[in-house]
Amino acid sequence: MKQAYSVVIADDHEIVRDGLRVTLVRQSALKFDIVGEASNGIETVSLIKRYKPDLLLLDVTMPLASGEEILLDVRRWSPETKVVIFTAVTTPRVLAALVAANVDGAFAKGSAMDEFERTLPIILNGGRHIAHAIIERMDTGPDPLHELTPRERQVLVIVLSGKTNPEIAEQLSISPKTVDKHRTSIMAKLDLHSVSELMGWAAREGLLARQETDL
Repeated sequence: MKQAYSVVIADDHEIVRDGLRVTLVRQSALKFDIVGEASNGIETVSLIKRYKPDLLLLDVTMPLASGEEILLDVRRWSPETKVVIFTAVTTPRVLAALVAANVDGAFAKGSAMDEFERTLPIILNGGRHIAHAIIERMDTGPDPLHELTPRERQVLVIVLSGKTNPEIAEQLSISPKTVDKHRTSIMAKLDLHSVSELMGWAAREGLLARQETDL
């Protein structure tokens, strides 16, 4: 058995990080080494790059980066890290998109932690667990973003946060021209013709929950 699993805890609320830390310490059969804690997306990615931990406990709606952005960076910089997300989002399509992002575990914030404690060994051994509370809320209908590439999804999330093309280009380390190409492709695939149409569509699909929900 592994001596100790390295862990990064990422949540913008200190009380939540404290609770997760206590939960890990309470695990009698497993040992954990909490190598870092983050309160925003940029700090999270920095810790992942530095430590490449065995486990990331991730709040998917933190400041400075969306859950999708963080997940993409984690898979890029530390593909072996097990990612367990915690969310209070209740919009079915948003939950379905998060689960589809290849996470190893997903749990609802505010629910009892016994399910997380019980299934954590399974996750660390290569299994996957989506909490019953998450499954109940998920929409079984088609994903409205299914035609978008991972990069287009990433650009879309940042566009919805209100950033301009130059700001998006700087954040993603690509050219403004490339950003414009992605935006044009996104609008064509979604059959939308203006920013106001895009924002209205995103609101109807629940995709603004990431910016509107304070978790």
